[in-house]
Amino acid sequence: MKRLCGDKFNKEAEQEARRLTENPLLYSGSSTTYFKESCDPEALCYWVVIQELLWNYCSYFVPLSNVWLKTSIHSHVQNQSWYIPVKKLSRNTLNEVNTGKMERPLEANRMENNISSCLLMERKTHVKINRKEIMVAKMRKSCSCTPQKLKNFLMDFFPVLQWLPKYRCKDYIWGDVMSGLVIGIILVPQAIAYSLLAGLKPIYSLYTSFFANIIYFLMGTSRHVSVGIFSLISLMVGQVVDRELLLAGFDLNDDAPPASGDGSLQNDNLSNTTAFNLTIAGINAECGKECYAIGIATALTFMAGVYQVLMGMFHLGFVSMYLSESVLDGFATGASLTILTAQVKYLIGIKIPRSQGHGMLVITWINIFRNISQANLCDVITSAICIVVLVAAKELGDRYKHKLKFPLPTELVVIVVATLVSHYGKLNEMYASSVSGAIPTGFIPPKVPEFNLMLRVALDALPLAIVSFVFTVSLSEMFAKKYAYTIRANQEMFAVGFCNIIPSFFHSFATSAALAKTLVKTSTGCQTQISGVISAMVVLLVLLFLAPLFYSLQKCVLACIIIVSLRGALRKFRDVPARYHVNKVDTLVWVVTMSASALISTEIGLLVGIVFSMLCIILRTQRPRTALLGQIQDTSFYEDDSEYENLSTVPKVKIFRFEAPLYYANRNYFLKSLYRLTDLDPNLEAARRKKYEKKEKQHLKKGSHRTANGLGIGETTLQLVPKQIDFQALVVDCSSISFLDTTGVSTLKEILKDYKNLNISVLLACCNPSVIDSLKRGGYFGKDFGCMQEMLFYSIHNAVLFAKDQKLPADCSV
Repeated sequence: MKRLCGDKFNKEAEQEARRLTENPLLYSGSSTTYFKESCDPEALCYWVVIQELLWNYCSYFVPLSNVWLKTSIHSHVQNQSWYIPVKKLSRNTLNEVNTGKMERPLEANRMENNISSCLLMERKTHVKINRKEIMVAKMRKSCSCTPQKLKNFLMDFFPVLQWLPKYRCKDYIWGDVMSGLVIGIILVPQAIAYSLLAGLKPIYSLYTSFFANIIYFLMGTSRHVSVGIFSLISLMVGQVVDRELLLAGFDLNDDAPPASGDGSLQNDNLSNTTAFNLTIAGINAECGKECYAIGIATALTFMAGVYQVLMGMFHLGFVSMYLSESVLDGFATGASLTILTAQVKYLIGIKIPRSQGHGMLVITWINIFRNISQANLCDVITSAICIVVLVAAKELGDRYKHKLKFPLPTELVVIVVATLVSHYGKLNEMYASSVSGAIPTGFIPPKVPEFNLMLRVALDALPLAIVSFVFTVSLSEMFAKKYAYTIRANQEMFAVGFCNIIPSFFHSFATSAALAKTLVKTSTGCQTQISGVISAMVVLLVLLFLAPLFYSLQKCVLACIIIVSLRGALRKFRDVPARYHVNKVDTLVWVVTMSASALISTEIGLLVGIVFSMLCIILRTQRPRTALLGQIQDTSFYEDDSEYENLSTVPKVKIFRFEAPLYYANRNYFLKSLYRLTDLDPNLEAARRKKYEKKEKQHLKKGSHRTANGLGIGETTLQLVPKQIDFQALVVDCSSISFLDTTGVSTLKEILKDYKNLNISVLLACCNPSVIDSLKRGGYFGKDFGCMQEMLFYSIHNAVLFAKDQKLPADCSV
């Protein structure tokens, strides 16, 4: 049961009101009582008196819509007809009418002044759910197999079976083909470039782009996202690959001159067999550096896909909720700094090994400055030209994107021109410029990822799986909302998981949705995932026929493409002042996550960001805002006295607000804030009182009229309590307390007992049902809840009115 004043409709009071309002001056409508339009001011005066009497009688149980007043008020400008709610008429209404100044009264001009008209609101009786029976029924239903259920399962697992038969070819085909071709053209240079981040040959990036688009076409629920290689995922894969190569004893310097050959797959396999012909973690003795690297990458990808499928099976998509926008943005920006740092050596053409371990960014920059004198002038000039062209084209594309039907394929043009210049200018032979080398055509026979390698990278696969899933689902939900359709997050997890599991058998590495390519996809008219199939066909064309043509492509050109693609992430630094203005804590989370991702490592940076954001939430609940409330004049509302002007204090009543759940971590802060704001610690006050009373009794027993302090008994009484307690009731505003634990209930019981010893009553207001249940279970209201109506109130104002009506001594001094 809960005290509720002024919010229920009392039918008996309404009937009595209607009986008393039967007057020749009035007539009754269907649901509202009005004045006749011809009533004069004297009649209006008479009605105001009746209204005041009726209002005190009904005590808020007559609804607003049941009694209205209609009169004509003549002003010096024009005649106006006013409909005035009787409930809102104040005692000054007569003066306002006679003077012709009728202003709209405040919404809460009249407040409750009679606590005796309160009602009791009954809680619903909830039927106890037998969870065991529900679980057994769900298991029985899940284990059953019928043709219809099998069909539904296939339709859900492969969403393409649902939307492909309904495909509107005339409406969609042109947009899908155009966007597919554009994305395919963009994918080829990006795939070759991102292979540098992953520490793998370009052919494996092309495999990844091909298989990811085909599988997501079959299993994805988003119509617009572009799934494939992603810079952050490639970086995370590359860090694991480099670490394992270093542990296996391989040289991380990937700038060795490429082996000559005709570009065939066999020659490439021979060139990959290095002097390290030993058995490593179960790998064949003839497996060299490249073979071992792709083995690590496929094992990592397979494990990430398994994690994602398991998370989908157990509906663990809620894990993504712990990655806030600030954490994701900070992680992306920090990883972008790491990517940029890793590409600088290709920009200037110096030969330094890929740094590994924590602090890779700092170590790499130290090595760069130490070897800056070895910079290749040809690579520096090529990089400068490519960056200028790419940035200028991007800026022009952004400025005139509304006029362009599709984005300019700048990356492809730069790669084609740079390859031709490098080939015919013989930049590799004459200036020792590092080039991509032979890219084989065709497909390598599939191979099962090594189980022994899976065990080595199982822990590294977990953050990779979470980041891949979060980016994919976030982009899917964003574009689904924009284009008014729905996605299934759980199915997205399955789709991304199998985009990793299946391609891992075909020498591919981890994938994710990419924002830049998705934006291009939507801007070029994409309607469905048919565009993904078109993109896969473009990549397949390169794989089968065109790959060897990129032999002379300089690595510095690929590095330029990667760095320019980071513009969006690096521009986040410009948003820091605006972010700080909106929320300082979120800005701090962004800075910490970005710094940890860049200065330590990407995986640890992500973990640091998650933990730090959770700590911020805990600290905000551990030390929340607290305030004493004052009353807004002529209303029944109360607000923070330190934040608003012209609030009136309630005599003999203190109103305390605590803006957080009350649990074990903030119990002490709750008590300290309460004692500080009310300027009274009941424990200290009670202890002092007992101490001096004991001394006084001792002196009285000795028959002395003077105390130990040399004062008389009356003077001793003044010494006992040097100050007056200026309140007789404490109202705790529980509207911001979302839950109570055992410690929270004990804390409220403690202050109830302590203040009661000082003749101060503690009243709770605005408690939600879960808090009330916790208080009941904790015995706050006693065994039979008999005192609940005098301790719990629906609103602060009801508690204040009740406190004013309490018959406590006028002198509240102890």
